[in-house]
Amino acid sequence: MTQQTAATPATTAAAGGTMRSSKLQEAITGYGFVAPALFVLVVFMIIPLIVSFYFSLTDWNGITPLDQGRITEDNPDGAYEIVGLENYTRILFEPGIRQASFYTALKNTAYYTLGIVPVQTVLALVLAVIVNQRWLKGKGFFRTAFYFPSITSSVVISLIFMWMFTSSGLVNTAIKAIFPQYTPVTWLDDPNGLIHLFLNTIGINPSREAIRMCDPATLQFWGCEIASIRLWDWFSGPSVTMATIMILNIWTTIGTMMIIYLAALQGIPSQVYEAAYVDGANAWQLFRRITVPLLSPTTFFVVTVGLIGSLQVFDQVYVMTAGGPNNTTLTVAYLVYRSAFKDSRMGLAAATAIVLFIIIFLFTMAQRRIIRERN
Repeated sequence: MTQQTAATPATTAAAGGTMRSSKLQEAITGYGFVAPALFVLVVFMIIPLIVSFYFSLTDWNGITPLDQGRITEDNPDGAYEIVGLENYTRILFEPGIRQASFYTALKNTAYYTLGIVPVQTVLALVLAVIVNQRWLKGKGFFRTAFYFPSITSSVVISLIFMWMFTSSGLVNTAIKAIFPQYTPVTWLDDPNGLIHLFLNTIGINPSREAIRMCDPATLQFWGCEIASIRLWDWFSGPSVTMATIMILNIWTTIGTMMIIYLAALQGIPSQVYEAAYVDGANAWQLFRRITVPLLSPTTFFVVTVGLIGSLQVFDQVYVMTAGGPNNTTLTVAYLVYRSAFKDSRMGLAAATAIVLFIIIFLFTMAQRRIIRERN
């Protein structure tokens, strides 16, 4: 018969103290591990975001030294003045050039995103499935070849594409060799929208006078303005020049997305496929019923990364077109740069950047909710 020793208040207090000390050490260790990442997050994201929001409430030109302080009665020579939400009103609600530029950039960015994200996601998944097959010879070569554009300088690739897509460049020369009747396309200087070009082919081609008219009672509504942009221009689609930039970005991004999908594919247990084979499933059923559902978290990540990257596209536009022709490649990110460093309106640029941040955040949250409901 064993003899049980009753716990005394002293031993209970000692045990409680030891437990609290252990939890404290675990907490300190945990905070120590997350401290570097938290430091980077605070210094390079949260603080700049707060500072940007502050300057979006000012009329600072980005040139006058900040050490001059705010413009007040006692300091009339200050660097900036607090204007409140005036910058947001100019780009969102006040008709004029600023509003037209912002919504033109937003329209171009939306068309760009709608064209880029689905295509690069599908192509990346297809390539990942192909290079993951056991029967494929030279897997290492193909994986490297597909991924190499993703690690190459975007400026260098943009310059190469500029050379390829000139009127006398490699693309037009190759098409001309195959189709002698082909008329060379000015890929990098064509403001015509793809939807407009398609409508022209099916006979919908309003005259210039009709495009300028706004009288819904007589069905003349193409000239009606929404946010300082004509309705006809809203439905232009991406321009030929923007489509060229989209081709470039799809080629340079599918490699990264392919690697992500490839890692996820290799994490799917082989027993799942073997069980499906036993049940008589074919290759298409395996892909549709097993591969795609199990890759849904990866697809969410890929689409999110692609969405954020597309909404922030800048470097290719800066190198290849500088927003032209006729602002058909003007994106929101490039508008931030142009407002800040060309127009010397840093406050307006900060407001545009904050609006872009809100758009990206809302789209990401909406996409997360959709994926969660589907799962």
